[in-house]
Amino acid sequence: MGKSYIDTVKYMVKADFEVNGIVEKPDIVGALFGQTEGLLGDDLDFRELQKNGRIGRIEVDSRVHKGRTTGSIAVPSSLDMVETSILAAALEIVDRVGPCDATVKVARIEDTRSLKRKVLVDRAKQLLSSLVHSEIPESKELSEIVRKDAKVSEIVSYGADKLPAGPEVAASDEVILVEGRADVANLLRNSIKNVVAIGGAKVGKTVSQLAREKEATAFLDGDRGGDIILRELVAATDIDFVARAPDGKEVEELTRKELIKALRSRTPITEAVSNLDNKREQRFERGGRNDYRDRSAYHYRGSQDEPRAEPIIVEPILPRQPDYSLEDQTSSEDQTKIGAGKSVLKGLEGSLKARFLAADGSTINEVPIREIMKALDVAEGVDIVVLDGIITQRLVDLSESKGVQCLVGVRAGNLSRKPAKPVIALAQ
Repeated sequence: MGKSYIDTVKYMVKADFEVNGIVEKPDIVGALFGQTEGLLGDDLDFRELQKNGRIGRIEVDSRVHKGRTTGSIAVPSSLDMVETSILAAALEIVDRVGPCDATVKVARIEDTRSLKRKVLVDRAKQLLSSLVHSEIPESKELSEIVRKDAKVSEIVSYGADKLPAGPEVAASDEVILVEGRADVANLLRNSIKNVVAIGGAKVGKTVSQLAREKEATAFLDGDRGGDIILRELVAATDIDFVARAPDGKEVEELTRKELIKALRSRTPITEAVSNLDNKREQRFERGGRNDYRDRSAYHYRGSQDEPRAEPIIVEPILPRQPDYSLEDQTSSEDQTKIGAGKSVLKGLEGSLKARFLAADGSTINEVPIREIMKALDVAEGVDIVVLDGIITQRLVDLSESKGVQCLVGVRAGNLSRKPAKPVIALAQ
């Protein structure tokens, strides 16, 4: 009996046959051996090739329909490409199976190594995908841990108050003020290095000096604690912008995308304080004074190295009355300026703009409130400043240095120093 297997299958010859009669599979195989015997010489004889393991078992798949037998033949070969092609052509020589006429037609010669290569490539893709998703992330995670730890290690102590800060605070023209060390660490992990922590319940001299010398942005939590700290900063510093975390979130837990979005959405301090006042008034309308007082206790997080501060009870701030414009005690000239300013303020209502007036009442310039400090600093001959916003201590100080006689606004912030000039008047 010939061998039924071969060690290596290089090619698979596929042929279709049709016999005009009913025959069995052994009849078809016998016809292949018999009619090709001696046709190709001993080297390519089907029996010798199978005995020597050069071709494998010839597989026949047949079916009978209406007195005719049809099917397919598969011949596995370990011969080379040329010899396999000759062998395949020899199959088509068969024209009879037993007493019946027959035809054999080679359909194709398959390169089984190509199929194996395809299986190999597909499996390699699966293994690579598994490697990328299971092993590589561990390396990336390790690198990310090292990178983040390295960035957090960049926290330095800044100023006389030894506040936790990023390494670029001193060199940068802008500074971001956050609540505590954990907030600083989160911003450093996301490559934001011009950041400094307020460091406690009380705003110190270091923060006040930074806010005076640099463009300062307060980046605060999106909760009541953030509101309280904002009021502290407004009272003690000259910050320029305010950025807030999403409602109910803290700066220390924000992702990089959330950090960037919040900083890009920062608002001028006047607008932020106005929004804060609106929130306060709405809270009074909903819960009343006592409810506000009961919920005002708040622990500042500050530096993680500091002992926790005692709860600070913040008294509710009632809507301010226009007590800065003591019109009964002002001169008639000041009364005239105040009247002119209030008339202009009515026209600016809702515009969030500021207008600079000369002594004769003519308009020198009109700018958005967020640009008021820069515009006033370079303006000359300004006698009255009218703004649809909040009068801050910083604006009062600049107006005094520029010789402004009268400041008229919607409301005033916490003014720790009120010079004789400019006279300050608020909308009635």
